Amino acid sequence: MSNQQRLILTIPPSLEDDLIDYLLSLEDVGGFTSYPVHGHGENRQLSIAEQVTGRQKRVQFELILPSDKLEVVLAGLREQVGSDIFYWHQDVNGSGHL
Repeated sequence: MSNQQRLILTIPPSLEDDLIDYLLSLEDVGGFTSYPVHGHGENRQLSIAEQVTGRQKRVQFELILPSDKLEVVLAGLREQVGSDIFYWHQDVNGSGHL
């Protein structure tokens, strides 16, 4: 594992404000990006309209954090933000500002 991780979170729009508040409270997160996305695939908890269109509205967040803080951040998400959060993480080989 590298020294930094890229954490990607996909959430329902109803959790967006809570997630923003949580991420802004973290000292180890210097910033993050969010944008609207659509989820496709699993038919769990889809409304009738979502079942017809084959997509579910979601919001995706991306952030870079120290690898040793990843589990702490995930535990905080479980406790402070809620459920229906899909995540994955990837090693970051480098990052910076130009």
